[in-house]
Amino acid sequence: MQETRLNTARIRAARRVIDPVFLDTPLYRCEALEPALGCTVSIKLETANPVRSFKARGTEVVACLLADHGPRAVVCASAGNLGQALAWSGRGRGLDVTVVASRFATAAKLARIRALDATLELVDGDHEMARERAVAIARHDGIRLVEDSLDIETCEGAATIGLELVDTVPSFDTVMIALGGGALATGVGHVVKALAPEVEVICVQPRGAPAMTRSWHVRRVVTTDSTDTIADGVAGRCPIPAVLDDLLVVADDAVLVQETSIIAGMRLLLDHAGLVVEPSAALGIAAILEDPARFAGRHAVTIVCGSNVDMDVYHRWVGR
Repeated sequence: MQETRLNTARIRAARRVIDPVFLDTPLYRCEALEPALGCTVSIKLETANPVRSFKARGTEVVACLLADHGPRAVVCASAGNLGQALAWSGRGRGLDVTVVASRFATAAKLARIRALDATLELVDGDHEMARERAVAIARHDGIRLVEDSLDIETCEGAATIGLELVDTVPSFDTVMIALGGGALATGVGHVVKALAPEVEVICVQPRGAPAMTRSWHVRRVVTTDSTDTIADGVAGRCPIPAVLDDLLVVADDAVLVQETSIIAGMRLLLDHAGLVVEPSAALGIAAILEDPARFAGRHAVTIVCGSNVDMDVYHRWVGR
């Protein structure tokens, strides 16, 4: 495999510093989903932990390094899940955590960040504006800036999911990964291509937030002026060049799905797996729904990456 910024030995080492509560998450074949999807489906459930998303795998690595060697204060921009995870990891290690987010972010995510004792600053714009503000705070205060997907710890923490997949799932031939900033996709993709290269790595993004997928297809950074999707966790406009370079090495395909398919995927996961998930977590199911012929007869693993939703909005989406 071509080189990426990631290192498999460091990924294995990351497991030793991540709180075990975030490791070895449930992984099982969900036969109830299969009649609707026309293929074998296994679920990697990254919501069964205290922050209800995969993000803490990366923030645990970041916080461990800072607690041992770095500044005691840290700031990040977040759509909600990274901020919640960094707040959890930082609180456990005595770090002063500031999270910058859009005031239009999911209210449940913002409330949880506050509950975890982080300082929350809101901006009147989208995630890219929050990122700009976090950069300014880090420079002004001289503290550590955590940039999701750019900071290798966030990718290598997420990559521990890949170790668990290749160690435990028999005979799967496809892994479906939500694509936003790229930490999850490049992390899991790196491990899968290094240890199970025959497995197809498919990244999935909403049509309303297509920047990284468009960039992958043309092999250069493509930005967008705006996003329009309910999948707020993957709604970036400005791909990071170094992350795109890694994605070009590890991803076999990147596809876009419609909002109606995302909602249908959320509804299927509720009805047939008993799972309440945020839109980003249903992207893999949405991709199978939109192209069933491609997946017929295959065994796909989908990573259910987050379940932080406002329940009133969720019920409007799924019609419950």
